[in-house]
Amino acid sequence: MVGETSMKVDMIKTHGEPVLNEPVCACIGYFDGLHRGHRALIDETIRRAKAAGCESALITFSPDPWITIGRMQKVQHLTTLQQRIELAGKMGIDRVIVLDFVKEMAELSPSEFIDMLAEHCRLKALICGFDFHYGKFGSGSVETLKAEAAGRFDVVVIEAVNDQGDKISSSRISRCLEQGDVAEAGRLLGYPYEIRGVVVHGRQKGREWGFPTANLKTEEETLLPLGGVYAGEAESGGRSWKAMINIGHNPTCNPVRELSVEANLLDCAEDFYDQPMRLRFYKRLRTERQFASLQELIEQLHRDQQAVRDYFQELRDE
Repeated sequence: MVGETSMKVDMIKTHGEPVLNEPVCACIGYFDGLHRGHRALIDETIRRAKAAGCESALITFSPDPWITIGRMQKVQHLTTLQQRIELAGKMGIDRVIVLDFVKEMAELSPSEFIDMLAEHCRLKALICGFDFHYGKFGSGSVETLKAEAAGRFDVVVIEAVNDQGDKISSSRISRCLEQGDVAEAGRLLGYPYEIRGVVVHGRQKGREWGFPTANLKTEEETLLPLGGVYAGEAESGGRSWKAMINIGHNPTCNPVRELSVEANLLDCAEDFYDQPMRLRFYKRLRTERQFASLQELIEQLHRDQQAVRDYFQELRDE
């Protein structure tokens, strides 16, 4: 099993034992973000599994193939593996199968890769996107997949899902986040963009100014939105609070080299040190900037906090 979740999760290794004895209909891909485009594959997988009277499965990769094949040393993602597993479960998938994508697996030819899948899983159908590639150097395509699968399992190819004339993709959503447009990113994802981490000790300057913050240490692979102040929500221990979230370098009083993530939880005076926390982003309020004095900064923080309250009030009034 992989990760801490109630979802059934299996790991496939290149020369490992078969992991599934029962038939499944499965979709395959990296599925970063599990966005609205991916949902088309998932819905088709669930539909076919129900028709066939078997489980539905999502097959994904870990680590990221781009890292394994050495083309990139560091890749930032919309979701961690654990988030992908949880999202798949919420969308109705019965089981997640994780391919242990080490160099040995990356070296498999397209036919060897499909043989490995067929040996480990009793596939009734494999659902993929139109641009799915597999095998060494990504040399396998949907055409070769159909040929390799003939007589063994069905292959279903899902075309791109477009929104406002453009394909919904993980890279499109990443660009939205890099530009600070968390609202558009959330619309394309189908849910608010979320980051996770553990609350660590900061310099506690915010507490002195009347704005205590939870300082979040995130995983290196997590893609952070463009620096600035956001209206959002914080969740920890099953409870949630409206939050004023800042991503930046604290240029006015406490400049730091690395990007920091801080959340001022509205109407909350608790400490969350060493506790896991999730932050969800709804709207970008402003860019981070340097103020002429501490007093100017504090006055702006009051305005930012009110802007967060106003945002949620407007949502209730709609």
